[in-house]
Amino acid sequence: MPTIRLFGIRHHGPGSARSLRAALAEFAPDCLLIEGPPDADALIPLVAHEAMAPPVALLVYRPDRPRDCAFFPFAAFSPEWVAMRHGLSAGAAIRFIDLPHAHQLADGFGARPEPPEGAPVDGEPVAEAAAEPGDPSTVPAPAAIRRDPLGELAAAAGYPDGERWWDALVESRAGADGDVFAAIAEAMGALRDGAEPDPEDGIREEAREAHMRAAIRKAAKEEFSRIAVICGAWHVPALARHDAKGQASADAATLKGLPKTKVAAAWAPWSYERLATASGYRAGVLSPEWYDTLWHHEGRVAARWLARAAALLREEDLDASPASVIEAARLAEALAAFRGRSRPSLDDLDEATQATLCFADPAPMGLIRRKLVIGERLGATPPDSPGTPVEADFEAQAKRLRLKPGAAAGDLVLDLRKETDLARSHFLNRLALIGVPWGTRREARGRGTFKEAWFLAWQPDWVVELVAASAEGGTVAEAAAARVKSRARGAQRVAELSGLIGTLLDADLPEATAQVVRALDDRAAVSADVFDLMDALPALAELARYGSVRSSDTEPVLALVRGLVPRAAAGLVAACQSLDDEAARAAKARIVAVSGAVALLEDPALKAAWQEALRALADQDHVHGRVVGRAVRLLFDERAIDAGEAGTRLRLALSRAAGAVPAAAWIEGFLEESGTVLIHGQGLLGVVDEWLSGLDDALFTELLPLVRRTFATLAPAERRAIGEALARPGGPAPGEEGPEGFDSRRAACVLPILRLLLGPEPAKNEPAKNEPAETGDAA
Repeated sequence: MPTIRLFGIRHHGPGSARSLRAALAEFAPDCLLIEGPPDADALIPLVAHEAMAPPVALLVYRPDRPRDCAFFPFAAFSPEWVAMRHGLSAGAAIRFIDLPHAHQLADGFGARPEPPEGAPVDGEPVAEAAAEPGDPSTVPAPAAIRRDPLGELAAAAGYPDGERWWDALVESRAGADGDVFAAIAEAMGALRDGAEPDPEDGIREEAREAHMRAAIRKAAKEEFSRIAVICGAWHVPALARHDAKGQASADAATLKGLPKTKVAAAWAPWSYERLATASGYRAGVLSPEWYDTLWHHEGRVAARWLARAAALLREEDLDASPASVIEAARLAEALAAFRGRSRPSLDDLDEATQATLCFADPAPMGLIRRKLVIGERLGATPPDSPGTPVEADFEAQAKRLRLKPGAAAGDLVLDLRKETDLARSHFLNRLALIGVPWGTRREARGRGTFKEAWFLAWQPDWVVELVAASAEGGTVAEAAAARVKSRARGAQRVAELSGLIGTLLDADLPEATAQVVRALDDRAAVSADVFDLMDALPALAELARYGSVRSSDTEPVLALVRGLVPRAAAGLVAACQSLDDEAARAAKARIVAVSGAVALLEDPALKAAWQEALRALADQDHVHGRVVGRAVRLLFDERAIDAGEAGTRLRLALSRAAGAVPAAAWIEGFLEESGTVLIHGQGLLGVVDEWLSGLDDALFTELLPLVRRTFATLAPAERRAIGEALARPGGPAPGEEGPEGFDSRRAACVLPILRLLLGPEPAKNEPAKNEPAETGDAA
C-alpha cells in the first residue's frame, strides 16, 4: 500500500505554500492529487512554460453557454501553484481531483435552481459569507449568510476576524515547519464536528468530497508509492476517511446519476486586484501584494516593504527620508514584540507607516494600501495556450477590423456610412461596456453626424477584463449585452435607463436594447417623479432624431418619447410647486432641456402638449420666479406668445406688488443666458427696453440692481453689443427682428469668403458633397 499524506492549505497563503514546499521536498511524492478541476488536467504542463507568469487563472466553461463557468486563480504564493511546479520539476504525476465541472455546470446539478440572468460571478460581490480555508472560486450559489467557524476561533484568540487569525498563525509566521499540517488537520476536525451543513452548498460539497475520496482510492490502486493530497484545510477531515469501511460504497451512491455536460478549459491572465477579497472573490485575500512580499522576501520583509513605501511616496513628491524608514522599521519591530509576534505583521507596518512616513495623513496611506497591500500586478499566459471565449472573439474582431491592440496611441476618425467604420464603432462601444475603454470618443470636426472621432490607447491590463467578461457571454457582444442588462436591473431611475439605451444603440445590441426599452416603459408607467421623466427625455430625443445614422431602429425610442412627453407635461405644474432656489435652478435647466428635445423632434402633437404645459406654468402665481420667467421666455422664443403678451407678463411680474426677491428671480429666469438672443433675437431686447423705459422713478431705482445683476452674467462683448443696439436712433422696438442699420453692400463683401469656407452651393435637388442624402443624417 502506498503512503498517503494530506496537506490542508489555505488558497493563496504564502505560509501554507512555504510549509508545503518544505513538506513536499521531504516527502518526495511520486503522485500529487490537487484540489482543482479535472476538466483542466491537460493544461497542467503549461505551468512550467517560461512565458507563464502568475497571477493566472484556470477558466472552465460550457462552450454552449460560456456564462456558466468557474475561475480558479493562482498566484506565485498559492500552495497549489507551488505543488504543480514541484511535481513538474520532479517528474511526478499530477492530477486535479475536485468534482469535474462537467457535472457542476450541468443543468440540474444538486437540484440547484438556475441562477438568474446576470447573477454575480467571480470578481463581483456575492455574499456576506466568510469563506473557509480552501473555499474554491466558482460561480456562486445565491447569497446566504453562512456560519464562520474560523471567525469563532479568531474571536476566542482575540482577533477581529478569521482572516487575520489565520494570517498571523499560519501565513505570516516565520519558518517552513511542515508539521503545521498536523495542527491544521486537528483544528479543522474540531471545527467540522460542531459545524452545521450549509443548506445552499450541502449537496454540492458532499459530491465534491465524495469525488476527491474516490480519486485518492483510485491513485492508491495504481503503482504509486508516495501520494500527496493538497486540498483546502476544511476538507482534510472528510478526505482522511477515504479508506474507512463502507466509504467507497457511500461515495459511489453519492456520485451516481449526476448530470453531465460538455466543458472546455483555458489559462487566462489574472491580477492581484481580482485576487483580493475586495473584488468579491470568495476565496480572496485581503492583501495579495503583501503576501507576494512575504513569499519572495521572507528574511527582510519589513525593511523591504517600508523601503518600497518610501519610494512610492517620493514618486509622488512626498517626503520620505531614509531616517523615516529606519524609524518606521524600529516602530514596527517594537509593536510586533509588544503584541507577542516574532516579526512585524501588516497591521504593525501599517501603523508604523502612518505614524512616521505619512504623519497620520490618510491620503498617502490610501496610495500605499492600493499599491503595496492589494497591488497592481498582472499575470501572463503563453501565447499558444488555449484562450477564453471572449479573448478569442476579441482577437478575431480586432483582426477583421484592422485594429491592433498594443499599437501606438493615436486618433481614428470613422465614417459611419462605411460598413467597416460602422463595425469599428460598434466594436469600440461594446468594449467600453465590458470595462475595456480602448477608444475614447472625441468631438469630430466637419459637418455631418456621420463622422465619429476616437482616440485609441491600449492598456495591457485590459486583457483581464476580457477574461472576466467570459463569465457573461461567449463573445464581446454577448458579454456587453449581459453587462448592460445587469445594470438595467439595478437602475433606480428612468433617466438611468435612457442613458443605457444610448449606449446599446451605439454598440448595436438590438436584443438588449429592446429589453431595456421595455424596462424603461414599465418604470415610467408607474413613476411619480416628473423630474426623473424629464431627465430621460433629452437623450431619448437625440437618439430618436439621429439614431438612423447608425442604421439602428429608433422607432421604439420614438414611441417612448411620445409617451413620456405627455406624462411630463401633465405633471409639470405640480412638480414645480414649493421649490427653493437650488431646486428651482435645477427645474429650470430640466425645462429648457425638454423644450430643446421637443423642438428637435419636430412633432406638432408633442410640441402642442409641451407648450400647453409651459403656458399653465407661466400662469402660476406661487411657483418660483426663475421657473415662471423661463417658461414665459420659452413661449416667446417659440412664438407661442407675441411681444405684447411677453411685455405684459414682464411688467406684472416685476411690479412693486410682486416684491423684490420674486422679481429678481423672474427676470433672472427670463433673461439668463440670453446675450445672443437679446442682440439677434425676435424683438426680445425691445420688450425689455420698453418695460424699463416705462417704469416710474421709484420702481426703476428699486429694480435696477436686480436687472444689473442679471445682465452681469452676460459676456462683456454681448453687453457691449446690446449697448450699441440701444444707442442707435430709436433703439429696438418690440416685435422687430433686430436693430436697424443693415448694410447690404458691406454684407456682400463677406459672401465670397463664406462661399470659400462653406463650399459651393449644391445644384437644386442634389445633396451637398460629402453630405448624406437623408435629412436624418444632416448636421
